Amino acid sequence: MTTPLSIGLVQTAALHHAADDPGAFAADVRRVVAAHPGVRLLAYPELHLCGHRPDEDPEAVMRAAAEPLDGPRGTALAALARELGIWLVPGSVYEQGADGRIYNTAPVYAPTGERVAEYRKIFPWRPYETTASGSAFVVFDLPGHGRVGLTICYDAWFPEVTRHLAWQGADLVLNLVRTPTVDRAQEVVLAQANSIVNQVFMASLNAAAPDGVGRSVVVDPEGNLRAEAGPGPEEILTDVLDLGEARRVRARGTVGLTRVWDPFEAGRSPIDLPLYAGRIDPESWRRGPEG
Repeated sequence: MTTPLSIGLVQTAALHHAADDPGAFAADVRRVVAAHPGVRLLAYPELHLCGHRPDEDPEAVMRAAAEPLDGPRGTALAALARELGIWLVPGSVYEQGADGRIYNTAPVYAPTGERVAEYRKIFPWRPYETTASGSAFVVFDLPGHGRVGLTICYDAWFPEVTRHLAWQGADLVLNLVRTPTVDRAQEVVLAQANSIVNQVFMASLNAAAPDGVGRSVVVDPEGNLRAEAGPGPEEILTDVLDLGEARRVRARGTVGLTRVWDPFEAGRSPIDLPLYAGRIDPESWRRGPEG
């Protein structure tokens, strides 16, 4: 039995030079929480705290904004989550890695103020994005609610990413986006497709103008659009999700029919995957989604 989870997706423009006004983001989060006091998980778009204006050099902004996750910015975000008692995903940030490289990283803070997860974008949008590539799939647990996986923008175009998160037991995949281009239409379709083929909830949260074109969506494990924002300025998309529905859909099938995790039954021979120099093994396939 799972408890329904109230989520808030803040479709808004990025903050520019957030470090110059460290209180601006905290004030905005407090405003949103005051207006939507039932929200337990609050999320912002990709690079919300590290925005660059059209006339700025993105590389210079990236280098100026990058800091370790446990730096001053991270300390302030942890304190904010603890103050408000919410699960906070402040969008992704530029992370200065211990290896000297800069990553596009989404941190997650629990209501206790603990940073419980951090996901580095595996697929930066080349050649336009120059951050280093992450190499790990990340899920985290919301006790009593379910398991959440993280992706950032272009990751959604690679089906392997969402599939791995679902295999790791994700009931909801949160995709943080900063898309100002016409292919947002395709991203909405991808959110539905990733939901259908993996039987997971998808929440695709895009930025608003001038950093994005909006159209944030929440999709259920059968691919149905539950909520959709428009293309305009700030909009707060809220929903209440029973994440246990993802596992029920896997058990009973999409529309009571299709069970995409079942074909790899015991005794079936593995399938070689030349593209990955690996293979699908029925034993590992069947263990994963139970998480």
